[in-house]
Amino acid sequence: MIAATDDLQSTRFSLGQTAAIYLAETRCELLKVLRMPSYSIPTLAFPAMFYLLFGVVMGKATVGAGSDLATYLLATYGAFGVIGAALFNFGVSVAIERGQGWMLLKKASPMPVGAYFAAKMIVSLIFSLIVILLLQTLGLTLGGVTEGLSVLASMTVILVLGAIPFCAMGLLIGYAAGPNSAPAIVNIIYLPMAFASGLWIPINALPDLMGRIARFLPAYHLGQLGLKPLGADIGDPVWQHVVYLTLFTVVCLTGAVLAYRLDEDKTYG
Repeated sequence: MIAATDDLQSTRFSLGQTAAIYLAETRCELLKVLRMPSYSIPTLAFPAMFYLLFGVVMGKATVGAGSDLATYLLATYGAFGVIGAALFNFGVSVAIERGQGWMLLKKASPMPVGAYFAAKMIVSLIFSLIVILLLQTLGLTLGGVTEGLSVLASMTVILVLGAIPFCAMGLLIGYAAGPNSAPAIVNIIYLPMAFASGLWIPINALPDLMGRIARFLPAYHLGQLGLKPLGADIGDPVWQHVVYLTLFTVVCLTGAVLAYRLDEDKTYG
């Protein structure tokens, strides 16, 4: 079995064949999550629902740097949405597929191993983009947001790319947690981190202690980057947020590789 797996994995493809494999895997992954309402509906609906409740209903309140709440929450609930899309598509999905033996089938196929992870990341970014565009549509039509398209486009690019560190975090959870415990672990990390990072309530409205703790949380740095185009962040340099998220990504990927190898050792001895 192991020898056959090694032979299959050593198959060499041309550049065109490799691209076709990656594209096919991404298409299948996208179809899979679209057919899973337990993932697609909460991922899209929760940020939109929270934005309607707080960004639209209370949108005229003024927060940091004179920005109104409806505009401010576009960035922070956008960050909340992309983090959820990444963590659940990696952290929960990978753990469940490991438990179902799906990873063994992938390993035994000639498909490049990178196609599986690339497909999940691309789908996470697609859902991240949909979440942000949905929030911006609500903001422009119901929330009275008046920001220009260039500002909204900058925010969109920042938040979508900001999902990548959380894909790495989700991958680490997916290989470190079991299929039954992964959803609980993701929620235990995701929801308190979002609140403490100022994604639900403006960071300036949180207690000082929580504001200091927030600086150690990756969600805080993504939220602040998302607020930069609006001029509503607390004023830290961009490079501090980028360096933190880059180091966070490296740490999570390193942990994920170690967890992957441990999983391989348990599977193949």
